[in-house]
Amino acid sequence: MKTSLEVEYWVVDTDGDLAAPDTLLDVSPGVDPEFVEPMLEIKTTPCESIADLREELLGRIERVVDAARRRDKRLVPLATPLSASPAEVPYRETAATDLQRRIVGPAFDDARVCAGTHVHFEQSSVADQLNALTAIDPAFALVTSASHYRGERIHECARPFLYRRSCYEPCPEQGQLRPYVKGIAEWKRRLEADYEAFRERALERGVDPARFDDAFDPYEAAWNPVRLRKAMPTVEWRSPDAALPSQVLRLASEVQSVVARADANGTVIDTDDTGLRAASDAIIDSSAADEPLHLPAFDTVESITDAAIHDGLEGAGVRQYLRGLGFTPSDYDPLADRMPGGRLTDREARRLRLRAADRLEADLERHRVWA
Repeated sequence: MKTSLEVEYWVVDTDGDLAAPDTLLDVSPGVDPEFVEPMLEIKTTPCESIADLREELLGRIERVVDAARRRDKRLVPLATPLSASPAEVPYRETAATDLQRRIVGPAFDDARVCAGTHVHFEQSSVADQLNALTAIDPAFALVTSASHYRGERIHECARPFLYRRSCYEPCPEQGQLRPYVKGIAEWKRRLEADYEAFRERALERGVDPARFDDAFDPYEAAWNPVRLRKAMPTVEWRSPDAALPSQVLRLASEVQSVVARADANGTVIDTDDTGLRAASDAIIDSSAADEPLHLPAFDTVESITDAAIHDGLEGAGVRQYLRGLGFTPSDYDPLADRMPGGRLTDREARRLRLRAADRLEADLERHRVWA
């Protein structure tokens, strides 16, 4: 199963202030601008193995980091800029961004302070892949990298809260986690219905129908944590924060293992879930390689996701749930755990951005030593 990665990073100057990437976008293949100015995205090609994925991602990040240092800039692996308000994170204006702002409303501004990681899997048994990634969703807590927004500590996992519960609260079908599906036909019907509702909302807000149709189709008008990408084509998991490369790669490898098993052997959804322990035990008990992957009821997924957003790995049942899925939480070191708990001044936020940039560079240096 070919796998690819897209990781978003903030760009700062040597004082820790947000800065435009400018010529950094030209230093390596797979480096693209994002929809806000002080951010770039580094992506890989579809890779046959995790080893290939590791080498390609780290090589591209290294080239950008080295070029950034020569230009007195740094890359910052944090999910939010910690203290900056949306007004301090200017949009890179595009037709699609402008339309989203009009359609979603003021809440869309919260999206521009969010930097994340997207993992793409080659499509095969698509419904099973979608359902496995839906159950895996709370694993974003393993790599959470920011708890602050506008200087305030809001939740242990600030980005999924801002993106899902705030930005797309007016349009939940476009940005929140969606239930399991019985088959790809059901997914497509739901996608079409969500698209039509979004289009209707756009027309109610005065958007020209032709302009809307030029900017969006059903697949590209969905920004949910789990979605299909028709053009690539892949099944995409969009839940994790921007984080250290080694942590992102560890997570991608473990998620790929679960998705590959779901693809090979199918999935069974526990509709009679009687609690978190039962859900985890159901997954563990089906750990034989030739058995279908048992998934907890969607209500359980939502409950654990909420706990993870609010309290990260310390949320009620989160560690147990992730262990049941096959993860080892103790193998992860979320950057958010290293952040102070109280309010941050702008000066403190700049210092923490630079510290996160230091950790990114140290992470890459460990790769150079062991390569």
